[in-house]
Amino acid sequence: MSASASPPPSPSPSPRTLNELFFDAVERYGTHDAAFRYKADGAWRAVPHREAAARVQALSLGLRDLGLQPGDRVAILAETRLEWALTDYACLCARATDVPIYPTLPANQVEYILRDAGAVAVVCSTAAQVDKIRAVRGGLPALRHVIVFEPGGGGGGGGGGEGVVTLAALEARGRAAAAKYPRFKEEALAVRPDDLATLLYTSGTTGQPKGVMLTHDNISSNVRACVETLRLSEDDSCLALLPLSHILERMVEYYFLHVGVTINYAESIDAFAQNLQEVRPTVVAAVPRVYEKVYARVLENALTGGAAKRRIFQWAKRVGERWAAYRLAGLPVPLGLRLTHAIADRLVFAKLRARTGGRIKVFVSGSAPLSAEIGRFFYSARLPVIEGYGLTETSPVLTLNPLLRPKFGTVGKAIPGVQIKIAADGEILAKGANVMQGYYNKPAETREAIDTEGWFHTGDIGEVDADGYLKITDRKKDLLKTAGGKYIAPQPIENTVRLNKFVASAVVLGDQRKFPIILIVPNFEQLERWAKERNLAYASPGELIRLADVQAKMEREVMGGLRDLAKFEMPKKIVLLERDFTIESGELTPSLKVKRRQVEKNYRALIDRVYAEVDPTTATIEG
Repeated sequence: MSASASPPPSPSPSPRTLNELFFDAVERYGTHDAAFRYKADGAWRAVPHREAAARVQALSLGLRDLGLQPGDRVAILAETRLEWALTDYACLCARATDVPIYPTLPANQVEYILRDAGAVAVVCSTAAQVDKIRAVRGGLPALRHVIVFEPGGGGGGGGGGEGVVTLAALEARGRAAAAKYPRFKEEALAVRPDDLATLLYTSGTTGQPKGVMLTHDNISSNVRACVETLRLSEDDSCLALLPLSHILERMVEYYFLHVGVTINYAESIDAFAQNLQEVRPTVVAAVPRVYEKVYARVLENALTGGAAKRRIFQWAKRVGERWAAYRLAGLPVPLGLRLTHAIADRLVFAKLRARTGGRIKVFVSGSAPLSAEIGRFFYSARLPVIEGYGLTETSPVLTLNPLLRPKFGTVGKAIPGVQIKIAADGEILAKGANVMQGYYNKPAETREAIDTEGWFHTGDIGEVDADGYLKITDRKKDLLKTAGGKYIAPQPIENTVRLNKFVASAVVLGDQRKFPIILIVPNFEQLERWAKERNLAYASPGELIRLADVQAKMEREVMGGLRDLAKFEMPKKIVLLERDFTIESGELTPSLKVKRRQVEKNYRALIDRVYAEVDPTTATIEG
């Protein structure tokens, strides 16, 4: 990036289309060293804006030369990487509608999305993704083209394989055809704000996924609002980790391009910690699970590092909480506390910052609730995690915590241009230019989601405090109603339990039952270490969780964090599972949210048996 003593020029204040945003960024930041960076052969390589623009043009013209028409659907079945972003911009410039598909989805779910969207082309990352397409192609009469990022990814020696075109070949075709399309940029900019930019299929926690129709202006309006809320510039650098199949990462990357932030693509989740050290980003967007894992690792290192190290950490954590309380309340920190915090910072918090590369200005968290405890801990380490809230249907951001005055335990205030209100039953309603056009080919579901006054019904329960901060209580459809008529919000209970290092996953059940129970997938790495220290004998995870000592240990760990629950909310029984929930089993969405109903269905016999053992009357009343 080029350095400058003077303030950077402001980006175009009001792009109404993503194409306008793209060409404006190329023009504005064209002299910079990098729009994107990625790691290849052990070294980080820069892609300047003008190089990215040339590749986008070649890919876009290649698609058009294949016969692609404005409005056609092009699916992208790939992991987050540079080629994903270039393909996205190429589709947009061809005035096509791209259809992101999570690369973790099995072939039958990929087939459903391709067929429902009527995709004429699919762009895959690897041979494994191409194999999914081959397995289902017979049921996809509209699909005419299969394109693959990697040479040899289609199975042919160095090429795309039979019926498969490589991305490099598509680029070459576009460059060769450039003379046929002399007005490429003008035609790309002719796209209208209300034209469909993308068709994103929701995770479908309660049924088949629905295609969410987002226009250029839906997403552009969200970018414009975030520029006003989260001030970043061309001096900043991000490390991109989240799936581009998810609207949060998509919108965030449009925002980064718009304001000149360099986008560095992490190699993988496993390499994320190493990439942090290499890239030394100033901003990272991630899901709460990433921050939960970092927090759990910090706790474990402190608590297993000897008595002195444990005491220092616990002292520093208390000092940090007191310091954060003053800062978050907007009050001056007393001199004594400032000095004490400086010592705590040197002994504990600075080491955590160093592990993130040492330059982080802000972490952004979205997609699921962030624990207030984790938020406060990171804040006290001068690593603010700013939580927001939104949905695929809202492009996605509705609210965001202000960087200077975050309120942990809330998802912040409505961003500019967005209105929030709470319905009589507690449901959060939203209105703004970022609200979707509707669900593709589903007019009844669209009418159910967006009422006649234009309010989008989020399906989440929440409340707005006196300062305008929104707090999410739970998903409306996830609320459990006991047989006694009491409502239980399971997510806060599950989030608390998952903070324990012995817990990998947790699901609270109990709808229409006398009392709730909780299914627990242990963190087997931690549990096996504990069992080994006690010389417990077992031959498999199943045998381990059936040991009385293990069951007692897990009950202490889980119940110890739930002392503040009301009596009717307290799980009466902890049920240990020997395998974690997966996408393949239907228990997780592609964005790793638990499908509560599917979990209940898959474990129905076990759940019924547990209820019968705890209260034999349930066998006849509920069975």
